[in-house]
Amino acid sequence: MEQITIQIRDKRKAYALKTFLKSLDYVEKVSIANLRIPTKPRNTVKTDFFAMAGVWSKRDVTLDSLRSSAWPRRM
Repeated sequence: MEQITIQIRDKRKAYALKTFLKSLDYVEKVSIANLRIPTKPRNTVKTDFFAMAGVWSKRDVTLDSLRSSAWPRRM
């Protein structure tokens, strides 16, 4: 059995490499000292889903008008 030692600066990339190596069928064991799973910070700002509800209410938007503005040469 062969052993390889790799030093990685970024913990997120080390975790990604660990995940990749575990997916290989010929890798027997992957161990990393002092590595915690990186977590994304939680979104602390509450977003109101219906805040933009009336944006298109006073505009005359149809499927044909969208198509003609998106592809003017095809119409």
